[in-house]
Parts: sequence; C-alpha cells; structure tokens
Amino acid sequence: MEWTKLLSRKLICDEKSFQQNLHDGRSPFQRDFDRIVFSSAFRRLQDKTQVFPLPENDFVHTRLTHSFEVSCVGRSLGTLVGSTIIERNNELKKEYSHFHFGEIVAAACLAHDIGNPPFGHSGEDAIAEYFKHGGGKQFKAGLTELQWNDFTKFEGNAQGFRIMTKLQNPKIKGGLRLTCAVLSAFTKYPKESFQADTKIIPSGKNKLYKKFGFFQSEKDLFVETADETGLEKRSIEKNYIWRHRHPLTFLVEAADDICYRIMDLEDGFRLGLLSFKDTEELLLPFIKGKKLNSYKERDENDKVGYLRAKSINSVIENIAEVFLDNEKNILSGKLEKDLVSIILTGDLLEKIKEISIDKIYSYKSVIEREAAGYEVLGGLLDSFIQAVNDAAEGRSTPKGKTLLKLLPKQFLGKDAKPDDDLYVRLLKITDFVSGMTDSYAVSLYRKIKGISLPGR
Repeated sequence: MEWTKLLSRKLICDEKSFQQNLHDGRSPFQRDFDRIVFSSAFRRLQDKTQVFPLPENDFVHTRLTHSFEVSCVGRSLGTLVGSTIIERNNELKKEYSHFHFGEIVAAACLAHDIGNPPFGHSGEDAIAEYFKHGGGKQFKAGLTELQWNDFTKFEGNAQGFRIMTKLQNPKIKGGLRLTCAVLSAFTKYPKESFQADTKIIPSGKNKLYKKFGFFQSEKDLFVETADETGLEKRSIEKNYIWRHRHPLTFLVEAADDICYRIMDLEDGFRLGLLSFKDTEELLLPFIKGKKLNSYKERDENDKVGYLRAKSINSVIENIAEVFLDNEKNILSGKLEKDLVSIILTGDLLEKIKEISIDKIYSYKSVIEREAAGYEVLGGLLDSFIQAVNDAAEGRSTPKGKTLLKLLPKQFLGKDAKPDDDLYVRLLKITDFVSGMTDSYAVSLYRKIKGISLPGR
C-alpha cells in the first residue's frame, strides 16, 4: 500500500477528484472531524455508557468523553508517526504535513464508538442474541447467509460505518461525506460478515478474523472507499470482500486500547473499587526512571490523575516507535498483531486489563446494566419488528398500528410505509434501537410494556 493513496482527500461518493475549495483554513480531515462532532449520532454518545451506569458518579466516563479522549491520544500518535514518515518520503512533502496524519487519526478515533448501541458492548451481544435465539431467529430463511450474519454477529463498527455513510444526512449520497482516508482508517475490520476458515485463523487473532466492518447494505460504499485508498485485497478461497487494514487504523485501535485500559482504571479507583496503593503500583512502572514533579505534595486523586497522564504519554511514545519500526510490514499487510501487544509496556497494559476484568467490569452495577440490556433491547426489537412486518404483510393489529405511530418515519420505507425487502426492514428497526441512548431505551421499553405511563 502507498501513503499517497492512503491519505486520499477525496470525499466518498464524490465523482470528481479532490479539489481544495475550503476557504476557512480547515484541511479536509479537520472538516471531517467537525462534521462528526456536529452529527446527532455523536451527540447521543453523551447518554451512552462507557463502563459504569451513567447516574452513578459524575466523574466516570460516558461514550462521549471517552471518544474525545481517544481522539486526543490518536492525534498525538498520528502526528508523531507522520513526522517521521514525511521525512522518509519526499513525495509526500509536496502535499502533506505530519499534522494531516494526526487529523486523520483524530477524526477516525472520534467516530470509533459512534455505532455502539445502548448498554455498551453488551448491547451488541443483546442485539445478536435476539436474532440468534430470540424472536428474530424466525427470519433466517428469508435472508442470505451474509445478511443473516449481519444481525447474528451484530457489530457496532459496521453500524458506525453505516451511520456516517448513509444514516446521517440520508438524502445526501455518502451521508456525512467524509474523506476516504478517514473512513478507511475508521474501518477496524475491513471485511464483510463471513466466517473465515478456521484453518487460516492464527492463534489469538480471533477479533481480526471474526469481526467485520460493514453491513451488506454498505458493501459498495466500503469497496469504493477501499479502492480509493488502495487497501489491498486479501487472498481468500471465496469471493468475499476482505481488505488489509489501513495503516493508520492500527493507531486508532491503539488509542482506544490506551484510553479504555488506563482511563477505566482511574474510574475504578474513583469509585473505590481499587485502592490507591494498587492503582499506584499499576501505573508507576510506565514512567520508571522519569522525574515526578511535586508528586508528594498532591492528594491521592491528583496523584492518580498525574500518573495516568504520564503513563499515557509514555505509551504513546512506545506505540509510535513500534509503528515506525514495523511500517514496511504494515504497508504490506503482514502485521496482524495490535500494537499494544508488542510494545515494551504491553505486559503492564495486559495486567491492567486482567485486574479490570476481575475488579471493575464485574462490579455489580455493571453486570446489572448488562443484564438489563438483553431484556430492554430484545423487547424493543421484538415489538417494533413484529409491528413493521405485520404492516408489510397487510395484517396489522391495533397494537401494531399504535407502535408504528411511535416509529420515526426515517425508519420506515417510502411514503412512511414498511419496505418490501425483509433485510431492509430488519436493518431499519435495528438502526432505530441501536441508535437510542441508554435512558431513552429504558424509558420507551417501560412505556410500551406498560411498566410506566407517560406523565400527564
């Protein structure tokens, strides 16, 4: 793969080649960042859980604050890496600076969770569970294999690609009309939802091979993006869509890994799930040998915040170094490990992950939220899918007609009627439910189930 193509400023669905026509001082990638910030899907992340239930503590992270933090780390990583790559490549110097690398990674990082449903990653499992074992399993016969996989392996990453290229600004071809570079860097798993042959799955690489980055409905949009940025095809036995990762995707993934491991650790300390001593012992090794200014004078909260900042800075430097050392393998598609696993402090981050699983992610309120997610999301999908399918088949019940009135028109078909295509109908209801905030999902579920009534 070649950097001159990988950094493409062409907008998706734009028939013209790129032309710089901005007069406000922004680069195309800064414009992408701004378009994501001002989108309604991004705004809803303020009421989507990161790990802990939202009302529990005003310090802990929501998906919105997490996304901004990942974006900041991503910008630093991209700028650091870009500085060396620009120096190595005289051709790039003519049109790009190291800041462009940072802007691409920052925009992709900002959007990395935009497709996540309510209730965090357990919300993805809840949607998949509904189609695998719940009321949705009846639709298997009416779908192709890959369409069925889109639902039974539901992916927030694929939903994010759909949101940015289609659901936001639905009347405009290309949705938010982002650059191909940012969309390619965003696509963490550049494959459709087929199950890779188990014979070719390396040990420990299940995520790269099992997850996917786009639904069948956006296949053509992904191919356009991948072709424009020169993402090379992988050699596989069937004619499935599967490309090598955009190199900057490794930095997007690393920024997310850094933040959720170290920031979740700080959240756990603030909630009293980890002692100060345990937290300090986990973070100090990241900054071994470095001077700690006025550390003793700080209180425990400030000390943890200080160690967190220093640790993140240290890991950023390590990630950038490893990326540059492996640039050739990354460009050739040979690197399949995540960068966090091969840096010198990777073992320290893995230890934090293990402790977080044991003491933070197993916290009672976290488990309760996950359990509620299965009931709420499954119940909403069941009610609205039945109402839409009954209407499509001309056998609506009074209850179904009432539910259809609660469904915004954009989640129906032309003329506000259910679409004739079963796959499209299921996809639109999944759009509706997965796009909800935590609070709205719970509130609507309670109302349609008669558990609570709207206030007078």
